Amino acid sequence: MRRIVAAVSSLLVAGALLAACAPDSDPWEGRQPERLTIATGGTSGIYHGYGQAFASQLADEYGIEVEVLSTGGSVDNLQLLADGTADLAFSAADAVADAVDGEGGFAEPVEVRALARVYDDFAHLVVPADSEVEEIADLRGLRVSVGAPRSGTSLIAGRVLEAADVPIADLRVSELGITESIDALEDGRLDAVFWSGGLRTPGIVGLAEELPVRLIPLVDVVDELRAEYGHGYRHGVVPEGVYGMTEDVETLAVPNVLVVSPDMPEGVAHGLVQTLFDTRSEISVLVPSAALLDRSRAIYTEPAELQAGALRYYQDVKP
Repeated sequence: MRRIVAAVSSLLVAGALLAACAPDSDPWEGRQPERLTIATGGTSGIYHGYGQAFASQLADEYGIEVEVLSTGGSVDNLQLLADGTADLAFSAADAVADAVDGEGGFAEPVEVRALARVYDDFAHLVVPADSEVEEIADLRGLRVSVGAPRSGTSLIAGRVLEAADVPIADLRVSELGITESIDALEDGRLDAVFWSGGLRTPGIVGLAEELPVRLIPLVDVVDELRAEYGHGYRHGVVPEGVYGMTEDVETLAVPNVLVVSPDMPEGVAHGLVQTLFDTRSEISVLVPSAALLDRSRAIYTEPAELQAGALRYYQDVKP
């Protein structure tokens, strides 16, 4: 009998230890939402694909009904977050900085919190492979899409042109989203397209299969933009082979963050971040950029502070 009692006691102790080491059985801490809305971007971009894949995981794992909004991009997303239309949103860090400061496209400061830095955007200036454009100055007089109004692309395009001393008035400008821009470039209705997005942006991958393209280097403006707008901007490289290119292209990079309103319950934020990491492998099958999500880098969401529930998640999983 003593042996049986001892064995049972050992099993109970072992079970308790395993339970203590097991992942949180309720990542939502009793605050699991029934419905969420995610603001993403154009349907040919990575924001939208990432949002759809994340929404599918939330639905499959927890039965949460998720609406994925197709939007103009970062600035639009932050406004949708501010007015309560969206519960979480993708945005480039430079647009978040403008929102927090109430500058640029924001009439007043917008208070946001961050869940994670997810991946980096790369500024693309896309032209047909046989184009005579070799540098930003060559855009003068040409038909150029600078991105949809209130998008992160529009924000970056304006700053790049200003830093290159190319007035936007010198261009024949169209304000088109990524899908419309790609269609117009392929049809010959545009000479160049600005785009800020991750690698490999699905719409441009598809375009390159129909129309050989090149990216124009933007390296010459990076240091000036860093000095003017902060270290969120950095040097980046689009590697050889992406979009069929035969050599690396140096350009401008900026982090992307997943942001929420400051009044989101901590348990909801905790559950969202845990699900984001728990399902990273599944999401990255559809959205390769999701594989770049990394706990050691995800906490660097400046200028937005981490939401308290998100911060607790990172503290709990810290080695």
